Amino acid sequence: MTTDTFTQWFINFGLSEINAELLGVCCAFLFLVFLALFANYAAKAFINRVVHPLIHKTSVEWDDLLIETRVFVRFSHIVPAAVIHFYGPALFPKFPDVVENFGVVVNTYLIVIVLFIIDGVLNFLRAVWENGPVGKRYPAKSFTQAAKLIINMIGMIFILSAVLGKSPLVFFSGLGAVTAILLLIFKDAILGLVAGFQLSVNHMVMVGDWIEMPARGADGDVIDVSLTTVKVQNWDKTITTIPTYALISDSFKNWRGMSESGGRRIKRSLNVDMRTIKFADEELLERFKKIRLLRPYLNEKLEDIQKYNTEVGDDLAELINGRRLTNIGTFRAYCVAYLRNHPKIHQKGMTLLVRQLAPNDKGIPIELYCFTNDTAWVNFEDIQGDLFDHMLSILPEFGLSPYQAPSGADLERAGALLKN
Repeated sequence: MTTDTFTQWFINFGLSEINAELLGVCCAFLFLVFLALFANYAAKAFINRVVHPLIHKTSVEWDDLLIETRVFVRFSHIVPAAVIHFYGPALFPKFPDVVENFGVVVNTYLIVIVLFIIDGVLNFLRAVWENGPVGKRYPAKSFTQAAKLIINMIGMIFILSAVLGKSPLVFFSGLGAVTAILLLIFKDAILGLVAGFQLSVNHMVMVGDWIEMPARGADGDVIDVSLTTVKVQNWDKTITTIPTYALISDSFKNWRGMSESGGRRIKRSLNVDMRTIKFADEELLERFKKIRLLRPYLNEKLEDIQKYNTEVGDDLAELINGRRLTNIGTFRAYCVAYLRNHPKIHQKGMTLLVRQLAPNDKGIPIELYCFTNDTAWVNFEDIQGDLFDHMLSILPEFGLSPYQAPSGADLERAGALLKN
């Protein structure tokens, strides 16, 4: 079937030769378009009903990614181009200019489809890589985006070559003259490519990491690492976008080490009123001996003190003579024993200590330094809160009280006493 066939049909219907020829060309063009669309539909139907079911039946899982990335579906777009390329000259034998224009359109279309297919193949390779054992440690998104950028730039040169009818070498030879402009246009992409390579090789940032970058207003989980940007979902569910190269040029904190270690640090102090610090007298010692966690410490410490005082032989009636336990020292020993026996505190391989910091205008800080064995934020805060609830509650058992600056109510009570 050619344009002459359509023209003859319209002549048989009584139209003039010029009108019949014009309508014949239009009908032939519409017929070619219909044929191309039908071929595309048939190719997609074959892929969806034959190829994809066969892939689903295989025992391996990686080939299912070919369906998710629609690689074979993209190949189906080659079929209508083939129909136009092979059937167009036969349909328009008397119109070489039309056939030549069809050739330009088909060549341009094929270049676009090839770029489309390469894009799908790169998406497939990236998906295979990221589903592999090292995919999370070495994200491939930035590299695939860089490859797509380069390939699409080359594809644009071939498209211009097909449209203008000139050799691609002409455009490649003139590429050096516009290099400076390209570097300016794609500055972020080039910097992002270099930064992405450094981030991946040095394991600096991965999807799922918790990072803090106050200069950029970021404090949350990394949800995407691309060629030019890193997206961070903050704890208030807002999204902060950071240029990839900023993670190389600026400083940030990555909490991944904490998550991988299995321990999260507690480093907090409670302030003890210095006026309540004293030597432990017999009454306090009797109270201490009833505390189960303190018994091993007291047995060892009292024996050591008794031995020392016997050797010195001073008048022990005076508290200043000899060695004696203090309530704050015993409290520190209790804190250590309590942490050593707490099921939620890391006991091996991580620092655990209770220390006394320098006195200040808010009393004597007693700092607890340890690691929980649960790194989840909510659970960590619960454990830390429970620890300090307990420590603050038992201070009176040691004859101690926490420091608290005078409040309005305290001043009001003091004023009332002065009036009386």
